[in-house]
Amino acid sequence: MTDLTLNDGRSIPQLGLGTWKLPDPQAPLAVRKALDLGYRLIDTAAIYGNERGVGEGVQGSDAFVTTKLWNDRQGDPGAALDESLALLGLDAVDLYLIHWPSPAQDLYIDAWKALIALRDAGKTRSIGVSNFLPEHLDAIIAATGVTPVLNQIELHPRHQRRDLVAYHQAHDIVTQAWSPLGQGGALLREAEIVRIAEAHARSAAQVVLAWHLAHGFSVIPKAADNDHMSDNYAALDLTLSADEMAAIDALEAGERLGPDPLDM
Repeated sequence: MTDLTLNDGRSIPQLGLGTWKLPDPQAPLAVRKALDLGYRLIDTAAIYGNERGVGEGVQGSDAFVTTKLWNDRQGDPGAALDESLALLGLDAVDLYLIHWPSPAQDLYIDAWKALIALRDAGKTRSIGVSNFLPEHLDAIIAATGVTPVLNQIELHPRHQRRDLVAYHQAHDIVTQAWSPLGQGGALLREAEIVRIAEAHARSAAQVVLAWHLAHGFSVIPKAADNDHMSDNYAALDLTLSADEMAAIDALEAGERLGPDPLDM
């Protein structure tokens, strides 16, 4: 497992388990299975409603735990994080993210200032954001002088976010992909993906995840059962050729699947 270095000097495992839509009662077993397979990064969020189960699953482990501040709590991040920590059964999380900029509220700059204070108080070891665009990143950096360690964004071969990734690289921000395999399975049926998978005798999911990893992105595919977790984890030892990477790069279509950050 490769670790990526964060701009605060800490590190994060490159491949993790996403837990969106994982029911709270199922989360402990799923998380423990992931840790047994070798995963060390577990991603959750207050809005997922499974922090208690995730917390049960990571107890006694050295898992890197991420959770997120939901939009309706941008006015009181301290209380929101305390609630998340109580559910998780942890004294601190490894990474706390503002889940969406929610610009209509005009609170994300103040929320970012609060996250800095929470980091300084030891309740989260690192701080970052999710679904922020360059204009939102510019605003919080200008207001505080503190750059997020990571921006978790929708990113997959049909929505590659190249301008935003370039911004991240210029500002030493880790790019982390949510929905890295797309949604509904359409991406995994893409002819070029299938061709490359057959050439390596691997799954289409492994090919797409290997593409992410080769680009240096952190990636958090969601999975609930052991077979999918194992299949995703096996992407760590798949190396794609330059021609194969270029073929996947060429699938860019600007195909957003999730919400527009300006509308959340």
